[in-house]
Amino acid sequence: MSSHDKVRSRGKGNAGSASVIRGRTSPPFTILPGTRFPPGATAGSEGVNFCIFSQHAIRVELLLYAAADSPEPFQIIHLDPELNRSFFFWHVFVEGLPIGTRYTWRMDGPSDTTSTGRRFYADKGVLDPWARAVSDTLWDRRRACTSQDSGLNRMRAIVVEPQAPATSAAPSRWKTTDLEGAVIYELHVGGFTRHPSAEVAHPGSFTALKEKIPYLQALGVTHVELLPVMAFDTQDAPSSVTDRGLANYWGYSTHSFWAPHPGYSVDPVQSTREFRDLVDALHEAGIRVLLDVVFNHTAEGGKAGPVIHFRGLANDIFYHLDAVDRRHYLDFTGCGNTVNCNHPLVTAFILHSLEYWVEMLGVDGFRFDLASVFVRGDNGIPLANPPLPWAIEFSRTLSHVPVIAEAWDAAGLYHVGAFPGMAWSEWNGRYRDVMRRFVRGDPGLINEVATRIAGSADLYIDDERKPANSINFIACHDGFTLYDLVSYNTKHNEANGEDNRDGSNDNLSWNCGAEGVTDDAAVNTLRLRQAKNLLAILMLSRGVPMLLAGDEVLRTQRGNNNAWCQDNELGWFDWRLIERNADMLRYTQELIALRRRHASLATNRFFTGAMVPGRDIADIAWHGARLNEPLWNDPEARMLAFTVAGQHTDEEDLHVILNMSDQFLDMPLPVMHERRWHLALDTTQSTPADILVRDRQMPVIGGTYLTGPRSVVVLEARE
Repeated sequence: MSSHDKVRSRGKGNAGSASVIRGRTSPPFTILPGTRFPPGATAGSEGVNFCIFSQHAIRVELLLYAAADSPEPFQIIHLDPELNRSFFFWHVFVEGLPIGTRYTWRMDGPSDTTSTGRRFYADKGVLDPWARAVSDTLWDRRRACTSQDSGLNRMRAIVVEPQAPATSAAPSRWKTTDLEGAVIYELHVGGFTRHPSAEVAHPGSFTALKEKIPYLQALGVTHVELLPVMAFDTQDAPSSVTDRGLANYWGYSTHSFWAPHPGYSVDPVQSTREFRDLVDALHEAGIRVLLDVVFNHTAEGGKAGPVIHFRGLANDIFYHLDAVDRRHYLDFTGCGNTVNCNHPLVTAFILHSLEYWVEMLGVDGFRFDLASVFVRGDNGIPLANPPLPWAIEFSRTLSHVPVIAEAWDAAGLYHVGAFPGMAWSEWNGRYRDVMRRFVRGDPGLINEVATRIAGSADLYIDDERKPANSINFIACHDGFTLYDLVSYNTKHNEANGEDNRDGSNDNLSWNCGAEGVTDDAAVNTLRLRQAKNLLAILMLSRGVPMLLAGDEVLRTQRGNNNAWCQDNELGWFDWRLIERNADMLRYTQELIALRRRHASLATNRFFTGAMVPGRDIADIAWHGARLNEPLWNDPEARMLAFTVAGQHTDEEDLHVILNMSDQFLDMPLPVMHERRWHLALDTTQSTPADILVRDRQMPVIGGTYLTGPRSVVVLEARE
């Protein structure tokens, strides 16, 4: 007998007498009671076990479809609470059910939206939250939000073939499990290969991204951070946006936290295999994979949003609801709802989802969108010791991979430097802001600039954290690109259809003298130098640098600082730029190589000013117009220099000059015993003199270096 139970049934209450599944005719499939673990649809040699959670449901049905667009289910299975329920889980085993079968659930129960917040929709199918693959062929979000919604207008889960654990999932596959030495490259899976210039077989897919791995290798990055790849609702956008033919492009509207996005798959049934093939290929190339994940809200949105899953399963458990009138959703995310992350069931759901992506799909770590939501308790009030962040940190699986918090939310919580836990790294928004201001020429910032360059010890050392806890960045997907940062003073988001109201108004940018596209050669030259300055400082700072995809070739969004809905050439990577801006690409490649060959820049320790063992030199020394006299107390200071000692006798020392003033400065150079300074980088120079490979560097004659205005200079000292 099957281990699922000895009780067999020809499908109690099953509809239909025959059906066609993948080309063969079958009677209604025999069912058994099934088991409550694991949740979701689990295929085996004998059939498929289905399990879903709903504490207060009293009538549950499983609907099986032959295809994504089948108008009717070929079998409806009514679950018996005596046989098919264990505690709050409903389950059933379907014998012989083939891979590729689509399915939804239907739930009914006592709704009481005002006092308990419980909602049930007996006439609507709900998506399995544990689905490993999904299809959205028939989904119409706008219709789903109206009274004309029908049971047919549903996303459908897909039964997928069982798979073995990822061969690369062992913690020992990398020498380090933290981010020491990492250079992160943030990219959008669809947008990276969707432009015609990408010349790939399946644009915008996991498969297409594999074709671009040689480019990533040549760039020199160690990690890719993929914008959301968990299945999301592309239709989750206001009508002012969708009426323009735009869609939710970035993907911060997740509905299925165990399933790869079907839009990135050549075949949705094979979406998990296609994603894992991508991960394996990146690993083979020596590149690790981080996922940007969105557990702070879901695609169901607010009160007027559609029913997808949680709302019709356990609305009162999965979401923060207003304590007085539980018809209303608390919104700490700006997206209509907030996931109740610290409820035990929800915490387990999130934790197990993350472990699945590591153990089964080979992912190497995560960046968590609006992670301060993880701190909020049932009533939305921040907790002193929130369970979820600590549960992630203490997970046997997740303790071996880096976890990165976007340590704020849309309702005012800001945890940069104070996110709960010890192992968490953070997107360092304070680094971004001060470097933008410094490079555009704001005075009196060198104290904080030095602190950020040195790894932000003021934020992390008191908690015994390290520089790798700081993810340093100048630009990311959210905001101006690097080139737009030096080309626009204000945002230009009219194309989004929201009258330029969306996106940040505080960009800390400078257009170098002209707004947007210009033929002024002097302005364009300055913009290029400013972009190089920003990238140089990023790669010379302790902590973990993150580069936005396309910044290495000066990709522009024409001043749009919120391209979340621009699934078009505005938001795509234009591969023609690698030729058009080849000089900037070469500069970035050499800059990354410079960082990676200097352990002194990437080591996961804070500077102390103490002498390096075995050498007569401090690990760092700060300077101003005179050596060892930084202008800490000068409110007009726009320049800073520093010397970084090599970590061992074979590593060159570095001397860095940051001159963001409008003046030429003749800067003194430290005297190095038995070593001479060689010019490695000067952003005032044209390519290839802007950055020189080691063998082409020339020694500097004399004890000073004439530093141009608004420039970065790097010198290396060697025998």
